[in-house]
Amino acid sequence: QVQLVESGGGLVQPGGSLRLSCAASGFTFGYYAIAWFRQAPGKEREGVSSVSSSDDSTWYADSVKGRFTISRDNAKNTVYLQMNKLKPEDTAVYFCAATIDDYALGTEWAYEYWGQGTQVTVSS
Repeated sequence: QVQLVESGGGLVQPGGSLRLSCAASGFTFGYYAIAWFRQAPGKEREGVSSVSSSDDSTWYADSVKGRFTISRDNAKNTVYLQMNKLKPEDTAVYFCAATIDDYALGTEWAYEYWGQGTQVTVSS
């Protein structure tokens, strides 16, 4: 059974940091690119960042470049999203997703497997 389980969300003040984790099981993790998406209230889901299956290529949405860092540990079947300098507009439910297509980047329809999401709230 395929599972992607996000963790690490919470409430943080503007300028603060959080690290999200995405633990995968039920598929050959090392063959899949992994991405983070987010959905804010009343808005469509958007791509945030992705990392290729071999961890040699990453992509970031313009809104998070220089603040967020994606990484993966294939030995632990886990992907991380380090989020620094958080802003109120980063408030959203964050989802991780997996695709066999290393070129999918932030293209939502290309992702086959999805987690349930973790809430990130940036507020003072």
